[in-house]
Amino acid sequence: MRFFVAACVATVLLASMSTALDNGLALTPPMGWISWQRFRCELDCKNRPNECISEKLYMRIADKMVSDGYRDLGYVQVNIDDCWSLKQRDSKTNKLVADPDRFPSGIKALAKYMHDRGLKLGIYGDAGTSTCAGYPGSEKFVELDAQTIADWDVDMLKFDGCNIAENDMSASYTGMTVALNKTGKPIVYSCEWPLYLHNSKPDYDIVSKTCNIFRNYDDVNDNWDSVRSIMNFYITNQDLFVKYARPGAFFDPDMLVIGNSGLSDDEARAQMSMWTIWAAPLFMSNDLDTVSLEQKKILQNKRIIAINQDKMGRMGKRISQKGDVHVFKKDIQPCYTTGGVEFCSAGIAFINTAGGGEPARVTVTLKDLGLTSSKGYKRTDLFQNDASQQTIQDTDEMIALVNPSGAVFWEFDIIQ
Repeated sequence: MRFFVAACVATVLLASMSTALDNGLALTPPMGWISWQRFRCELDCKNRPNECISEKLYMRIADKMVSDGYRDLGYVQVNIDDCWSLKQRDSKTNKLVADPDRFPSGIKALAKYMHDRGLKLGIYGDAGTSTCAGYPGSEKFVELDAQTIADWDVDMLKFDGCNIAENDMSASYTGMTVALNKTGKPIVYSCEWPLYLHNSKPDYDIVSKTCNIFRNYDDVNDNWDSVRSIMNFYITNQDLFVKYARPGAFFDPDMLVIGNSGLSDDEARAQMSMWTIWAAPLFMSNDLDTVSLEQKKILQNKRIIAINQDKMGRMGKRISQKGDVHVFKKDIQPCYTTGGVEFCSAGIAFINTAGGGEPARVTVTLKDLGLTSSKGYKRTDLFQNDASQQTIQDTDEMIALVNPSGAVFWEFDIIQ
């Protein structure tokens, strides 16, 4: 009976949604910073005042995003994750309450702090009875919580999926879409829905009409094995995923761990390259005060960010594998059409999954990369400091030297 009721509710909600993603938001992959991977649920504000989950942490990060130029490159979201609220709702109103010791100014004041600096605030909730860390969830309170965060002037909601029956997820996630739209406040909606479907396959047609971005695989950890496992999952499912990714609806392979201690510079280049190819959200989870200069350069690579933010919003995929090197392609603007055939510029990433040895030497032509315009292309090596351009014709051979667990990223601008 519970499943039947949930299914009926979901059907009614979907019928009333119209097209939820006509909210005009996330037309390019959202960019910003989120606390979870780096700071988890750190609550010891006495001994770790600069790292605990508190308004001080988010203000510190916001100031750094402005002073170090991240904001001006598009990293505008500052997102709170789990552990921000009290363990109980308000006894009279049932509203969520920010922990007054750690957020003495309140969430609305924190949102204003972000807005005054040209940034946006995101917050975390859960579709179940409680969050993954045991704080109040939104089950039975979906409309109330949507209106509460709208009243706080929050700009984004990450909606997790702990502590809810799988059969109830459709009603809860689509219900939050309706509730957010009802508030009239533009709020980007980030779903964990597909991640928690253990006994059924996600219906990405519905998910992509419900959420602006959506997680579907394990949490990323601060190590290369984790990043590589995400890559393998996306490669395995890429032909399905590319059908549904579009402006306003992007797959989310989780946070960028670049700038922490777990990835080498080469591995950081590889993660940045893959997330860019997939048109994935670029959410850093690090301590911006301790990011190395080289990894900061990776995070702030303007040309690579531009490929990620291309307005066509197309998700790229692997097009070939040469030994341990995976070759990925993402179509970007400008494009032109002749004879009914579309020719586009492209980002091409070479990812070497070998664990050691010499750099892999990969020789390719434009044809190998699916670049077939007879007018040729201008190639830019995006990780080279000079970023010099070369004009490439269809018969020219190009050599990519790709370090173990590293990346080479080329941009090909079509000659029109």
